[in-house]
This record gives sequence, C-alpha cells and structure tokens, in this order.
Amino acid sequence: MFEDKILICKECGKEFTFTAGEQEFYAGKGLQEPKYCKECRDARKAARRAERTYYTTVCARCGGEASIPFPPKENTDYYCSSCFEIVKAEREAE
Repeated sequence: MFEDKILICKECGKEFTFTAGEQEFYAGKGLQEPKYCKECRDARKAARRAERTYYTTVCARCGGEASIPFPPKENTDYYCSSCFEIVKAEREAE
C-alpha cells in the first residue's frame, strides 16, 4: 500500500507531495519517483519545445508555406497544416 511522500525538487529545492495515487501509477509503469516538482517539470518540457528549430518548405498540395521540425529532403512531399489534415483523411479513406 502506498502513502503520500514529501520529496524535495532537485531544481528549485521546494517540497512537493508525491501522492499515493502517483506512486501507484509510477510503479505500474516501471518509473522511478520524480526528482522535480510539477512546476519545474513543466518548465523543462516548455524549454525543450521552445528550442525546436522549424524549417520552411513548399506545400506539395497547395503551393503555400509548410513548416516542418526537421530539414527537408529532396524528392519528398511536405504539406502545410491544412493540407496535411486533408491528405491524412484521404489516406485513411483508402
């Protein structure tokens, strides 16, 4: 049986509660207990997202601008967000 635990965040030093429910979830997934409080975990995730570089290419469907999170390759079709959804739906309908 799990009981709430008080942990210390490695980043900010603040105490946070690792609840019995969270412990059960982590144990079920084979995860170790968290080292950072929720606020610091969220900040780290946001920082990783902000660092992502996007590349601009031409949409193969409408000719507009398409933004992708990796360098474009030659002879590969890329789509803008709107066209991507349309192409995805068309492929699923096949």
